[in-house]
Amino acid sequence: MPIPTPIRTGVSRRTALAGSAAVASVAATRAARASGVVTVYSADGLKDGKPNWFDTVFAAFTKKTGIAVRYVEAGSGVVVNRVLAERSNPQADVLVTLPPFMQKAASLGVLAPMKPSSLGVIPASTRSARDLWFPLVNNYACWIYNTAELKAPPATYAALLAPGLKNRLQYSTPGQAGDGTAVMLEIIQAMGGADQGFAYLRKLQANNLGPSASTGRLAGLVDKGEILVANGDVQMNFAQMRQYPHLGIFFPAHGGRRITMPIPYDIALVKNAPHAAAAARLIDFLLGREAQDSVYDVARGFPVRSDVPARGKTAEALAGIMHGVDVWSPDWTGVLGGLDANIARWHRVTGS
Repeated sequence: MPIPTPIRTGVSRRTALAGSAAVASVAATRAARASGVVTVYSADGLKDGKPNWFDTVFAAFTKKTGIAVRYVEAGSGVVVNRVLAERSNPQADVLVTLPPFMQKAASLGVLAPMKPSSLGVIPASTRSARDLWFPLVNNYACWIYNTAELKAPPATYAALLAPGLKNRLQYSTPGQAGDGTAVMLEIIQAMGGADQGFAYLRKLQANNLGPSASTGRLAGLVDKGEILVANGDVQMNFAQMRQYPHLGIFFPAHGGRRITMPIPYDIALVKNAPHAAAAARLIDFLLGREAQDSVYDVARGFPVRSDVPARGKTAEALAGIMHGVDVWSPDWTGVLGGLDANIARWHRVTGS
């Protein structure tokens, strides 16, 4: 804020007050302009589909507040690494990413606490105990397949090893993409341990077309038939079905069980954010009832508020997708503790 010019001797009190008011008005205008934009670093998924949720709710937020939203998208691990690299001069105001990358950001001290007005209707088990991050849209790991070329998806993890899928299968890279990290963790869980899980991933590599830093781009490849099977997540892929007619969602089984794991989009205020007040308003808006009421039909995902009813065709369709699938909830603190070692092991066993 500029330093006001000292009032000169002989100037009337009325003139002095008018001058001070003018200075205050200019200062307020400059402050408003400086905070008139919020920069969001986000994992991909919530801008997929037409219409998509982020475009919809960002437009509503801007209309309501006059604050514009600048959006930067990359893989889950990539956006966190960017925030870490910028910690001495933060450029992002808001971070949206998947676990365990949000927990990593919290553990490394780059998030700031806040208390959204909707805190009471967001289950405590789904958010940071220190109010550093909150779920934004609930979501689950899955796989996708080309429904035009495959009569049915591979029913089991063993079926993903079939020679006919050589170079026709791809999954995103653990450590870079949240969904790819989920593949690694879920296979370790399904196979009964790290040794068994990494032995399976070594075999699966024979069919894997190659690394991908982004999960979102795989859906287009599956839809075109360039590959037949890929990993994904329910929200993003269900949203993409509106533009990709040949996508199908499935959950491979092992030992007779189909399992998945929750991979919610989490949201946080970045520590020392350049526009912290405006960023807090955006987070509060996105967790508010107006935005969360549109999660089913626009985001094609699962709301995080306990007071949003699961009703309507989209909610019913999502319930059908999840029917009969066991949800395994990881201990994210434990996952984070072993994450670097597991990613390094994945690189070794796959030669990637």
